[in-house]
Amino acid sequence: MTGGNESCTGGPTSMSYLTCLTYILEEWTGVEDIGDYLSYAFYILWLLFPLVLVFVLPGVIIILAYVSILWLHIYKRKNEIKEAYSHDVWIGAREVLATLWDGHGRLWHGYELHGIENIPQGPGLIVFYHGATPVDYIYFSAKLQIMKKRRCSVVADHFVFRLPGFRILIEALGILHGPKEACVRTLEKGHLLAIAPGGVREALFSDEMYTILWSDRKGFAQVAIDAKVPIIPMFTQNVREGFRTLGGIKIFRMLYERVRLPLVPLYGGFPVKMRTFIGEPIPYEPNMTAEELAAKTKAAVQALIEKHQKIPGNIFRALMERFQTQKKED
Repeated sequence: MTGGNESCTGGPTSMSYLTCLTYILEEWTGVEDIGDYLSYAFYILWLLFPLVLVFVLPGVIIILAYVSILWLHIYKRKNEIKEAYSHDVWIGAREVLATLWDGHGRLWHGYELHGIENIPQGPGLIVFYHGATPVDYIYFSAKLQIMKKRRCSVVADHFVFRLPGFRILIEALGILHGPKEACVRTLEKGHLLAIAPGGVREALFSDEMYTILWSDRKGFAQVAIDAKVPIIPMFTQNVREGFRTLGGIKIFRMLYERVRLPLVPLYGGFPVKMRTFIGEPIPYEPNMTAEELAAKTKAAVQALIEKHQKIPGNIFRALMERFQTQKKED
């Protein structure tokens, strides 16, 4: 064993670094033929690499979120003096974040936004289907900021407000938890507001069939009625093929129902083609009930799904759509 190690440093026979490393490890560990074990370990790693990758890639979104948070802290520190004299200190920060997220969407998903002309100049409630992650909404809001210089607030689940470090992001982007009165006030101020009625349940437990899981929720419709604003339906093509969950496994469903936290494993991050389609607004009608408006909105979102999404969704097909041109049908 020692002779082998000596040949690494000064013997007449030249030896590769990997062979030298093997000899050194054999000395340190006392395990003979450790090279065979390492070769087997590398083989297993190579074999499982694709499986590991699909669970690691979603972490890129988390990394970008914390990059955004870091930028907001830097921006706030540099603009503390201006804050007292500005009606909205976050304008410049949102422009930078919009550029960051729009760049990621275009490069990784070839992201496109269709039907932006359907968004009114004034307030409106955007209602959308919730994918396994809200990344499509992030891309949409970034594109809206860049193209129209408008901010769209969004209603998020309570767990988002418990995520470490997210407080500054929530403040800058105008993320709301509710209640209904806060949503109405946002719309009455002339802003846009977005909500996915299916929420976390739809994100975790819908699948490649793109089933809408809204149950009998109608609170969003009541918000639109109280604020007297139109509802704008929205759907993103292939959002389920970019990221998927293991929500079909019964134990994860039981776990969610018990703790009401999104503890279902997520996988994907595939660079599939994503296109967001904005439907025609559903105008405010004073005589329409919340139940009727909710049903009408659900039908509008379902119509967007049926028109723009091939069901069941297929990851390989969604990848191939990166190389196809979109027909002018929207």
